[in-house]
Amino acid sequence: MEFPQKPLLICVVGPTAIGKTSYAIALAKAFNSEIISSDSRQFFKEMTIGTAVPSTEELAQVPHHFIQSKSIYDSYSVGDFEREALALLEILFKKNNIVIMAGGSGLYMDAVLYGLDEFPEVDQRHREDLNNLLLEEGIEVLQEELKRVDPQYANEVDLQNPQRVIRALEVYRSSGKLFSSFRKRGKVEREFNSLIIGLNADREIIYDRINQRVDQMMANGLVDEAKVLLPHKSLNALQTVGYRELFEHFEGKISLEEAIEEIKKNTRRFAKRQGTWFRKNPQIQWFSHDSTVETILDYIKNAHTQ
Repeated sequence: MEFPQKPLLICVVGPTAIGKTSYAIALAKAFNSEIISSDSRQFFKEMTIGTAVPSTEELAQVPHHFIQSKSIYDSYSVGDFEREALALLEILFKKNNIVIMAGGSGLYMDAVLYGLDEFPEVDQRHREDLNNLLLEEGIEVLQEELKRVDPQYANEVDLQNPQRVIRALEVYRSSGKLFSSFRKRGKVEREFNSLIIGLNADREIIYDRINQRVDQMMANGLVDEAKVLLPHKSLNALQTVGYRELFEHFEGKISLEEAIEEIKKNTRRFAKRQGTWFRKNPQIQWFSHDSTVETILDYIKNAHTQ
């Protein structure tokens, strides 16, 4: 199936564990295309089990990009991803006028589709003060400040990620304006069209899928993977669900059973924030997680030829 029009980027989004990978592969096969991952957790080659990287069998079905292509030791930002993804799309669109992008990191998808927002210069002193506060009093103090000054962004961001929380607070302290006030859509014109396919399910189904995924991660050896990464726990890439909780277990703060429950709880919270982020985007066409691929293909065909 191919459309001889302006290049088209089809994005597959939705909460974690909803089934984005299998749908993205099916769509890529239907269009004889390739997949760009916009899942920021899956960029890093040292993190496999805890980020639910597609299996070897899945990766072999169609070409994937940005899967375990970076190291946790690399400094890699959403701006870097935007530049690299756009450069790659320029190459891929010469081979096929349809490309698939899939992932649950809304900020990274938005960067490719709409461009990054313009933020004010940040006073370095505020960044240093916030990092010192993190070290001395913990992330909870920063979380409470963000909830107080910018509840809209606090409801969307991963509050367990100190890098994201500090970024929002340093912008606020430097400019006196809310971080959320600088975030606007539709700023840039891309050389391609886009369609966004959203996958969703009832909350109970999503939570059950999350619990099953975490149990499978544990069975696959997540504890051993996290143990190897423990000496590097301060790196930004490791400030994420699935690793933070196990690091606390290794340090004797919680039992393994408590760590597993915390992973499940924090992943459910992450899924809720993903839903909040994606629901703001009117461009997303939502489908049930058990929709047939044919139903989605019909929508794409009709939407792109109108």
